[in-house]
Amino acid sequence: MSLKVGDKAPDFTLVNTDTKEVSLADYKGKNVVLLFFPLAFTGVCTTELCEMRDNIATYSNLDAEIVAVSVDSPFTLAKFKEEQKLPFPLLSDFNKTTSEAYGSIYHDFVLGMKGVSKRSAFLIDKEGIVQHAEVLEDAGKIPDFTAVQSALSAL
Repeated sequence: MSLKVGDKAPDFTLVNTDTKEVSLADYKGKNVVLLFFPLAFTGVCTTELCEMRDNIATYSNLDAEIVAVSVDSPFTLAKFKEEQKLPFPLLSDFNKTTSEAYGSIYHDFVLGMKGVSKRSAFLIDKEGIVQHAEVLEDAGKIPDFTAVQSALSAL
């Protein structure tokens, strides 16, 4: 199942890098750029999340919160967040339920790994409706953040 613009974003509750539960419902009344990424400490993922870090002011000015999700453990994500100085929450979808709900999962990934989040970007508005959805089949590509920013500007 893949989400499209106009769909209600599936709620979720995941654990952050401080091992606290975070739900999509916590962001009601805020615009959320929800990113899924395959694995912490890999080249393209680091590039992508550092690009978001370096452009955080752009998203703040567009009244949006950034939340990033992977199937890594919260402990791995905590180390990654610390090393890359990421100023937004990283959530662990260790059980893969949220990645599945968003149609953003590789059932077979590299090195025989199964159930890894696909690189994707969703813009969820203040009412919890998907305003932009991009799920990439190629993990080597980065979402079109210009399109995300354009969709945000239009809200």
